[in-house]
Amino acid sequence: MTVVGTGKGQGVVPPPWLHVAAGSSARLAEPPLRPWRVFCQLVAGALVVISLVALVGGVASRRLGEADSVSDAARTANLLAVTAAQPAVSEALLVSDPSAVAAMDKVVRERVLSPSIVRVKIWDPQGRILYSDAAALIGQRFLLGQEEQNLLAQPLLRLGADTRADVSDLTAPENRLERGQGRLLEVYRPIRTPSGKPLLFEIYAPYGQVAVRTGQLWGGLAGVTLISLLLLVALMLPVLWTLLNRLSRSQAQREALLRHANDASTQERRRLAGAIDDSVVQDLVGASFAVAAGAERARTLGGPELADQLRAAAGTVRTSIGGLRSLLVDVYPASLATAGLRAALTDLASSLRSRGTAVTLDLDPETGLDAAGERLVFRVARECLANVAKHAAATTVLVSLKRTDRLLLLAIMDDGVGFDAAGLLADPTQDHVGLGVLRDVVADSGSELLLSSRPGAGTRWQLAIPLA
Repeated sequence: MTVVGTGKGQGVVPPPWLHVAAGSSARLAEPPLRPWRVFCQLVAGALVVISLVALVGGVASRRLGEADSVSDAARTANLLAVTAAQPAVSEALLVSDPSAVAAMDKVVRERVLSPSIVRVKIWDPQGRILYSDAAALIGQRFLLGQEEQNLLAQPLLRLGADTRADVSDLTAPENRLERGQGRLLEVYRPIRTPSGKPLLFEIYAPYGQVAVRTGQLWGGLAGVTLISLLLLVALMLPVLWTLLNRLSRSQAQREALLRHANDASTQERRRLAGAIDDSVVQDLVGASFAVAAGAERARTLGGPELADQLRAAAGTVRTSIGGLRSLLVDVYPASLATAGLRAALTDLASSLRSRGTAVTLDLDPETGLDAAGERLVFRVARECLANVAKHAAATTVLVSLKRTDRLLLLAIMDDGVGFDAAGLLADPTQDHVGLGVLRDVVADSGSELLLSSRPGAGTRWQLAIPLA
């Protein structure tokens, strides 16, 4: 919040601001309901949900597609090993006999290689490649991994139980001829020669089938999920439209009732003020004149004691008239209703000037306040200036009314004796300046009231009213 601050004089550090009242930032009138904004929020929320579903679904589909493709490659390798590779293995293949290699190559090219199988290798337990469709690899020796060695060392298990499959990174030396084909799925399992010697049958499948499977899974998931979300949004729109229409009508009715109640309250205050001023105040004024005349008559007739009593009674009546007129200004300030807030504040300043206090007014011409806001400003200003007149013993007072983009700021500062503001706020029972009344009316309006004072440092008040 912007704070208007002054010191009592040069080099004097003003006391810190203390919160007297702090209501909510909202005014009494609710902001208008805009259905298009609610619909935009709904659509934006649906888009966010759809994006999240697409992101999570894409990741999940990719993982499921990869796992499913690896599993398919494992089943394919197991089937090819049992039906094609193992029946074609001979003992002569162990010594790389050309006829045995040629027989295996014929079987591989006719029954194994396909667009979904791009490389075939058969290893012995020592890491030597006995056969490959890439002839340059035959006879070369590479270090087998621990998992492959363990798989060759165990007895032949049931169909598929001893097949291993994974995505190959193609960084091993034996994969140098496969590196130009992109990512591949690597699958291997043990086979046996006719004499029961273990060999390792290995195939490589293109990774592209993972993308195909991922697209299939994502298509099914996205179709069901996105259509369900769109149908849900479509079903919510008419229901939301109906609720918004009812809410708009209800809000309009509440605002109309508030305006009616405010108008009725203003009219009733005007009626009461006029009735009291025309009857009670005039009667009291007449009674004051009559009692004063009676005091003068008693003095001339030689009754000084009675004359003094009647003069005291007349003074009491005049004091009551003054208090009653102050009450009438509180109930319905005539200048505020007829001439506006600037004129009402000017009248308050004139009343204080008549007591010998110099009052400076710095008032913006436009405040942007409604009638309730103007009454709040007037009431706070009147209470603060009344306190200056009764307690402050000030010589100068500044009354400032400034409008910003979002706030209307009323600041009242005097160079009086000041008081212990922190102690007063900590112990409300010491309240002698109408502080409790100010606290309640400001808090109820949703505004904020600040106080800064200490003995010998003057007093500063600041009222901040949010503008609609």
